[in-house]
Amino acid sequence: MTASANSSARYLAGECFCRAVRYQVADVFSYALNCHCSNCRRATGAAFKPFAAIGREKFSVVSGVDDLLVYGDGKAHDAHCRHCGSLLYSVVRDGAFVHVAMGTLLDAPSIRPTAHIFVGSKAPWYAITDDLPQYREHVTRDAG
Repeated sequence: MTASANSSARYLAGECFCRAVRYQVADVFSYALNCHCSNCRRATGAAFKPFAAIGREKFSVVSGVDDLLVYGDGKAHDAHCRHCGSLLYSVVRDGAFVHVAMGTLLDAPSIRPTAHIFVGSKAPWYAITDDLPQYREHVTRDAG
């Protein structure tokens, strides 16, 4: 993956826990959500995964590409560090978007999560205490 050559975009840095894999991403995210699905909970070991979405061309692994452990294929996968196991990002939507795991960002993004998704399968021991909208599954245009 390569970063866009857009010189006006501010770029953020991110990395895994052991710092073997580092990435950069333009701070022009399309959306950010907190996902409570069982897959995100298992992948992160947390109650939910906060992620920010961006076009794939605006995301780039800048070091440690050989240290990535990828589950899936070119159009849909999760990318972890093969050493420390950190989930760094997921490729989604037929390979067009990257969901950056916000906990791996070193710099503060300008976007914040706007909703909780897949709360129908959230961890039973976790209580959502903020005022963000909650959706049983995906956010939809008709959901309100």
